[in-house]
Amino acid sequence: MFLLDDILLAPIKGLLWLGENINKAVEKELGDEGTVKEKLMELQFKYELGDIEEEQFKQQEDFLLKRLDAIRKMKGNMEGR
Repeated sequence: MFLLDDILLAPIKGLLWLGENINKAVEKELGDEGTVKEKLMELQFKYELGDIEEEQFKQQEDFLLKRLDAIRKMKGNMEGR
């Protein structure tokens, strides 16, 4: 009976495992200060090379700076507990 349950539930367990790993990767990407700083440097480099226009640069820079601020606030709240 347990073997049959394992066989029948394997696809669902696989999807749950995959979803958890994707969630961890997204959380790491969104919550990592270093990643956001790296993206800011890439953005600055693209702007200086003329690959993106000033308006696009300002919009993306504003978004990344807000993300960085949110990450720092979140870390500050976690440390304050």
